[in-house]
Amino acid sequence: MPVSIGKKQHLAIIKEKEFGCYLDGENFGEILLPKRYVPKNAKIGDKVNVFIYLDSEDKLIATTETPLAQVGEFAGLKCVAVNAIGAFFDWGLTKDLLVPFSQQKTEVEEGQTHLLFVYLDQNTNRPVATTKVDPLLNREVAPYKTGDKVNAIVGDKTDIGFKCILDNRFWGVLFFEDAFRQLRKGEKVQAFVKRVRDDGKIDISLQEVGYKKVTNILDDILAYLEQNGGSMTLTDKSSPEAIYAVFKVSKATFKKALGALYKEKKVLLSKEKVTKI
Repeated sequence: MPVSIGKKQHLAIIKEKEFGCYLDGENFGEILLPKRYVPKNAKIGDKVNVFIYLDSEDKLIATTETPLAQVGEFAGLKCVAVNAIGAFFDWGLTKDLLVPFSQQKTEVEEGQTHLLFVYLDQNTNRPVATTKVDPLLNREVAPYKTGDKVNAIVGDKTDIGFKCILDNRFWGVLFFEDAFRQLRKGEKVQAFVKRVRDDGKIDISLQEVGYKKVTNILDDILAYLEQNGGSMTLTDKSSPEAIYAVFKVSKATFKKALGALYKEKKVLLSKEKVTKI
């Protein structure tokens, strides 16, 4: 495959210098990997996993660092500066990511977090981004069914929950009742499809759906009790936040699981603690 700007790829070392080494950039020629990024004991012929982008002098350069988003991906990033060119976002590299004014859905201010899409500017060959993400999503029929796992990026908070980008392809909705904890814009979470509506909208949950979410936590509770001397102070009276912090489920699911274990005579329940039998 040809070398791509704005993406991670494995390139071979072809020259070694005091200031770093040169990689075989194929269609782009030799690309410098500065010394601070060269892996220890690397030698000519070795392949290195690098990200390619343009430095401040418009020269191709490589780094072993991984940005928070690559070309073709969505991410929630924080704006760190605004100048006459546009807004600049921290994407995990030394050089910040530009969102030109023409690519801003609404005016961006320093300190704000926005959902954006990274693409390659065809005129400059630079990775840049846009906050105009709506036209890039929901361009096909959602292939999901109830219970499917999805990778979600948390977006704007609404009156009913959070808008989320699913698998870099679709908008989804995470209702407050299915979140169970505080979320921040731009956070990446694993979620589960709760339903795909007739209108194509997708509802998701942070825990597995149906009774499976209860059965899957039973062994986790027993293992936790075993690791903590046979008892725990987390009970059905504990806060939703405390329960989610340990078991990553809602309080309602936790209570159902405790009830199932009690019926199976595997635990004793009291207001202060849960004890393994």
